[in-house]
Order: sequence, then C-alpha cells, then structure tokens
Amino acid sequence: MRAAVIHAPFDIRMDTVPDPVVREPGDAVVRVTHACICGSDLWAYQGVAKRQPGQRIGHEFVGVVEAVGPQVSSVKPGDAVVAPFVWSDGTCAFCAEGLYTSCAQGGFWGQAGSDGGQGEAVRVPFADGTLVALPPGLDDGTLIKILTLSDVMCTGHHAALAAGTAAGQTVAVVGDGAVGLCGVLAAARLGAERIFLLGRHEQRTAIGLGFGATDVIAERGDAAVEAVRELTGGQGAHAVIEAVGTEQSMQTAIAIARDGGSVGFVGVPHGGSAGVDIGQMFDRNVSLRGGVAPARKYLPELLADVLAGSLDPSPVFDQRVGLDGVPDGYAAMNGRSALKVLVVT
Repeated sequence: MRAAVIHAPFDIRMDTVPDPVVREPGDAVVRVTHACICGSDLWAYQGVAKRQPGQRIGHEFVGVVEAVGPQVSSVKPGDAVVAPFVWSDGTCAFCAEGLYTSCAQGGFWGQAGSDGGQGEAVRVPFADGTLVALPPGLDDGTLIKILTLSDVMCTGHHAALAAGTAAGQTVAVVGDGAVGLCGVLAAARLGAERIFLLGRHEQRTAIGLGFGATDVIAERGDAAVEAVRELTGGQGAHAVIEAVGTEQSMQTAIAIARDGGSVGFVGVPHGGSAGVDIGQMFDRNVSLRGGVAPARKYLPELLADVLAGSLDPSPVFDQRVGLDGVPDGYAAMNGRSALKVLVVT
C-alpha cells in the first residue's frame, strides 16, 4: 500500500510500504477513506520535532474496518469508524478516568514502528479502546465533519473546558489555526457570550466569525493585551484558549486573562518555558490547565452533535487532495496558502 513517509525536513513522500495486518488479538485493520494534515505535523515537516528517516506521519483518519482480531468486540469488518489521534487500551486506570492520552499501553499514530493516518490503511492496536463506530450510510460531507473529531475539534473543546468556559462568559482565543478556530466553535457551543479571536489572517478569521467569534483582534504582544483590556473595561477575559504554543502566545494568553480567570493551553509547546509567568499568575489568581487532548473521551458527545446537525467544524478544511497530493499539501500548509488540508483516499 501507499503511505506518507518522512525522509528528512521538508521531504514527505508517498512510499510503497507493507500492508498492515492483524498482529495482536485486539487489533483491527482500517482502510482509510478520509485523512488530513495537522498543524502539529508541520513541526516534524520543518525539522523542529525530530523524526527518523522512513517514519510514517499523520494522526487523523476516518475509515472502514477491514479485519479484526479474535478479541475485538466493538467493531466488525465493514463498519465505518473514526480514530482519535492516540490509541489506548480503554481499560487502565487513566482510561477509566478519561485521560486516554496517558494510557500506559497507548501511543500516537506515526510514532516509530506504527502506521500513520496519511495512507491507504492503518493497523489499530486496542481497537475496542480506540475506535468509535459510526452509523452506516453516512455521506462524504458528514464524514468530513466527523474527521475533525479525530483531533482538532476535540482539542479545541479540551482547551475550552480546561479554561473553564461557561455560559455568559467572555472568552479569548489566541491563534487562528484550525485548533484555535475549533476553540472558538467550542466556546460558542458552551454558551460564551463574547468570543475574541486573536489572529491576523483574514481568511481564517472569517471562518472564526462564522464559528461564533464576536470580535477579531489582529494585534500581537502588548498591543493585543491592550485591545482585550479595552474591550473588557480593563478586566480581561474569563477564559483564554491558547492554541499556538510559542512563548509569545502563552505570555499573551496569561496577560489577557482577567483576575481569577483561567488559561486552557493546547498549543504544542515549542518555545522552551513557553512564557509561563508564575509570578503574574500568583498575583492575579490566574490558573493554567491543558495539555494533550483526550479525544477519545470527547468523541461520543461531539459525534452526537455532528450527527444531529448542530456542530460543523468542516470549514477548517480549505484544500482537498488525494494521496498523491499529500506532499504538496504539506508545502501549502507550511507556506500558509492552506489552513488545513483534507486527504481523500
């Protein structure tokens, strides 16, 4: 089969690799129908996150089960499924608490020795603890909406919850990437009254306004902090979603939170200490929570909303390619000519 393989920074190729097979009793093999490229994949593409030459890549996919091991009971061949970006056994203490990303037997698609989501098929360990079955007969548009639940929508939702977002609040979202935009959508879904989107890319902020943002703040740094303060009578936002992961974005997020407010951070850190100002947080009673989103925990709830027609994160996809177009998709996202690339196999 063909799969996306990273050979070096800025060198993604569609290589011929062995077909996945059931190796363990709890495995499933899923034929991928829809996948995508994530902003976090760009750190590997750029060489910021180290990868071994020949390592697979991609961690978001929807597909159809082709084969299962003898211990798999939740899905069967022919079932449509969505996979969260981390596999998990579903039975350990952390999984029981909903923290699937800390599963001792869990792992990330594309880690050394595993399949990546940007390919024709994927071997899924611990299928019962990982995969979520979908109703039969879903159309292409619905499957694309569901694909966002593999990562970005669940990650935006995780950030909104970590920030303590509640009805009637003012929420600020730092970052206009796909996760930040899904953070806007999550905040609106949770009943936020005002949602500030801090971003400067007009095509992206337009999506954010469609998702429920009430104000767009294009400034950065101190100017962004001043803009939020002006819009809130000097107080700041009750809840802040940090969806970038740089030192500047974290500094901004903490500074624009109101006293007693919270920051939910989900931007993959790539700036050392990420700008955490403990002294300011202490003085103003600002809390900080977040991290890797346990997407498997949120999938059933958000899937129900997608199927009911009340949740549609699919506008984050602004370019569609086949498998042969994956390398160009990376280049497009890296060059900011695309927000998030959808891969239809």
